Amino acid sequence: MKNRKYLTDTRSVEKAKMDHKKFRKNAKALSPVIATIILIAVTVAVSVVVAAWMGALTIGFMGNAEQVSITNAQYVNSTAVTVSVQNTGSGTVTITNAYVDGNPATFKGVNNLGVVSASVVKGTTSTFTIKSATAFTITAQYTLKLLTAKGNTATTTYTYTGGS
Repeated sequence: MKNRKYLTDTRSVEKAKMDHKKFRKNAKALSPVIATIILIAVTVAVSVVVAAWMGALTIGFMGNAEQVSITNAQYVNSTAVTVSVQNTGSGTVTITNAYVDGNPATFKGVNNLGVVSASVVKGTTSTFTIKSATAFTITAQYTLKLLTAKGNTATTTYTYTGGS
């Protein structure tokens, strides 16, 4: 009986081996080389997407940098000063506010019309008249500050010497 049982077990084992061989023969698995190529392709694709995203962020933060400065200030009278503003940045700068010694001031364009904001195209210099709410005092020093739409400032200090 033991032999017969052993014989049955041997047949079962051999049958299982044959089934396993059939399975291995028909199994559709990826070879390690193909799997490696797919992993490399996915890694390259993800890195390209991340690089493009980071590049867009960098351009967004730095590509449109404002660089504006006041190159000249001349008094028109005891309440107004004409300023020349130079834009050395990479885009047009819009000046939204003007301050004389921290106090809000109004500004006018070349044609002397009141303007809400003034634009300076990149690579150019524009002239504007800033009108103070109070009269300037002779030999007093004043700080003129221009604020751009993006929150940057251009500041200069000058002394009123009288004049017109």
